[in-house]
Amino acid sequence: MDRKKIVIIGGGHNALVAACYLARANFEVWVFEKNKKVGGCCVTDEETFPGFKVSSASYVNSLFSSQIAEGLGLLENGYEVIRRNPSSFTPLPCGRYLMLGPDHNMNRDEISKFSIHDAEMYSCYEQALKEVSEFIGPILMMTPSNIPSRKRKDLSNLIKFLRYVLGGNPVVLARLLHLMFCSPLSYLDSWFETDVLKATLLTGSIIGAVNPNGYVLLHHEMGDAGGSRGIWGYQRGGMGNISESLAHVAKQSGVRIETEQTVRSLLLKNDRAIGIVLNNGVRVLADIVVSGVDPKQTFLKLLPDARIFRNLKKRVNNLDFSSASMKINIALSGLPSFRCMPGTLPGPQHRGTIHISPTTSYIARALGEARLGTASTRPILEITIPSVLDNTIAPVGKHLMNIFVQFTPYRIKNGSWDSFKQVYFQNHIMPTMRCYIENIDNVIESIEILSPVDLERRFGLTEGNIFHGAMNPSQLFMLRPLRGLAGYKTPVSGLYLCGAGTHPGGGVMGICGFNAAREIITAEA
Repeated sequence: MDRKKIVIIGGGHNALVAACYLARANFEVWVFEKNKKVGGCCVTDEETFPGFKVSSASYVNSLFSSQIAEGLGLLENGYEVIRRNPSSFTPLPCGRYLMLGPDHNMNRDEISKFSIHDAEMYSCYEQALKEVSEFIGPILMMTPSNIPSRKRKDLSNLIKFLRYVLGGNPVVLARLLHLMFCSPLSYLDSWFETDVLKATLLTGSIIGAVNPNGYVLLHHEMGDAGGSRGIWGYQRGGMGNISESLAHVAKQSGVRIETEQTVRSLLLKNDRAIGIVLNNGVRVLADIVVSGVDPKQTFLKLLPDARIFRNLKKRVNNLDFSSASMKINIALSGLPSFRCMPGTLPGPQHRGTIHISPTTSYIARALGEARLGTASTRPILEITIPSVLDNTIAPVGKHLMNIFVQFTPYRIKNGSWDSFKQVYFQNHIMPTMRCYIENIDNVIESIEILSPVDLERRFGLTEGNIFHGAMNPSQLFMLRPLRGLAGYKTPVSGLYLCGAGTHPGGGVMGICGFNAAREIITAEA
């Protein structure tokens, strides 16, 4: 019997995960990626700064599923997470600082500098989040139900979900609901009194988000790829090594990967997807089409304008894709020396994520400016220097700095990002860094600035949204990407979704691709 042919649009990490599992299930799989390298946002760039390996977009790893990494044999194919200790460093303008990490004794000592009460509460806080994360773990691997639906599979999935939730610890469930629907600052206020501790933890609720919520805070505590739950690590060789290891396994399994091939549109016959049309006009026929790009691109750009799908397009167009993130990559001639902890030799202050967000009011001010359509004049900076722990990504004696900037709205008043980003860097980001780093002007060699518009152009992130759609309660689980599209199979016959716009959402997890492949194998094999 001839194998069914599947074409996958986009070569991001979720698409590659799906490709691996589909090929192992005896499908003929082709992946079409518009860029030179597969990986989407999970890619290593060796051209921008010669001699450096830059994690262009995504820059740390915690969320990638250990089950997938082990199941596909990625650890034997270049996948390696470097653990960080400490994992977090928050310098303060007054000369003090806070470090946090996997060492409970260190955490207690560090927090005790500010509050004995908070030092005692912190381990309880961590345990509470761990319990909620462990409760959510199996839900991440579930297929959400489309509701309302008359299909037996949707009913079966709903029963499975309800049985799991109702059989769980009611205290943990109540904590989860509290996190999802309350202000993350209010949640932190219920635990702690120290502002710098709350500000450090609050950053987890705003990464990639314009409307902070407790679920995003929890989302960033779910992973264990960094060695233990909630700890983030560096990927040796850059984040692209995740994608390259997936691509290697995919090719071993028979997947055909075509790079520098942009998909122009879906090919339909009798309202069924039967293939794709490339930019050069070539048609590629297939039994099944799987889209790894976000829902807006899939349905608004690639889906032909057939009357039957117009209501679907209208609903997709109303999806919340608001975002306000910028990524900056910097080649350094040496290490930064922090005013609160001087020194240019590698130290604990250089290993983890450096949070430039000293107070909760600082965060609130930055967010308030963004909501008015203005890039934050005192931006929140999440800085990492992975070359301190990974000697494969920078020349000897030099270093690589990643900066994740918030808040920088996709649409800004009185101008465009193309003309404004250099000015913004010089007038706001550099002055912010100078407040905390005494030698920053002397160690910068080269700079790459990726505005929200650049993120959209290069990586196909609609409105620069790193999650393929906002991760608020109205766009999660059965409602992701929207009601009626929750089960990876779309209303377009023969078309499936496998990208981060599906459950369980954004971040380098791989689970969207894993779940989508499972559903395709069940329905189409």
